[in-house]
Amino acid sequence: MMEKTPPVCSYEGSDYQKSFWDEGGRAYEDAAEERALRRLLPSNGNMLLELGAGAGRNTPRYRGYKQITLVDFSLTQLQQASQRLGQSDRYRYVAADIYRLPFGENQFDAATMIRTLHHMKDAPLALKKIHACLKPGATFILEYANKLNLKAILRYALKRQTWSPYTLEPVEFVELNFDFHPRAIRNWLFDAGYTLERQVTVSHFRVGFLKRLFPANFLATLDSWASFTGGWWQLTPSVFTRSIVTAKENSTTGSFFCCPSCGSALQDTPPELVCQACGKKYPVVDGIYDFRSA
Repeated sequence: MMEKTPPVCSYEGSDYQKSFWDEGGRAYEDAAEERALRRLLPSNGNMLLELGAGAGRNTPRYRGYKQITLVDFSLTQLQQASQRLGQSDRYRYVAADIYRLPFGENQFDAATMIRTLHHMKDAPLALKKIHACLKPGATFILEYANKLNLKAILRYALKRQTWSPYTLEPVEFVELNFDFHPRAIRNWLFDAGYTLERQVTVSHFRVGFLKRLFPANFLATLDSWASFTGGWWQLTPSVFTRSIVTAKENSTTGSFFCCPSCGSALQDTPPELVCQACGKKYPVVDGIYDFRSA
């Protein structure tokens, strides 16, 4: 029987890239995240897994990787990514649930998950599922929304919010939107089989009047300098981590695609992948593999 997994936050039909990033006044946050990625992610590699890729905002930043697999639950987000990046052997577009990733074990040399974990109701489970498809020694870049940020601390001290920023449990401030405590993240990474190497604080200046007063790149440069303190304390609304996948008992690389319903190997046979073990069928439409029916 297929395991029951938590609900998924879907951006299906959303104009998120345009409304939030292109026209939402977030040029500073975008530039700050680019600098964090440049600092943490190895500049080149073979196969990179981009989880919660959306419309491909960050994908061009992985220019040193030979093949990039973009994963998102939303088909329309991946269609936007495909229009933005084009169809080529370098990109794979995969519509899938992170709790049911359709990949075999030990496939990827690196993975990124940015602005996505905050939609995970069971974050520890998501981290374990990602770990399974990464090779031993792979680099995993994770960004998470931090509940122990200065604004939350101040609001709690002034009794303007009921939840404590100091406790380890996640806070769900909107349905399927969670903030996490840095120590909880560190614990979950360790339990899932990662070795945390570095923490970088991001979005130190996410304040409206500062973004109106100063150019985005100026603030992002200041942000990059301040981010070096991330190993000492994590008090910003966004935190990036770099972890390495520790040695595994099974380091054999099998089939790239696996059936997310039963775990059996799948042959890559567009326009449809058929599981010979359980009979599930997964369509490939306009170059996008759709595993959401699992």
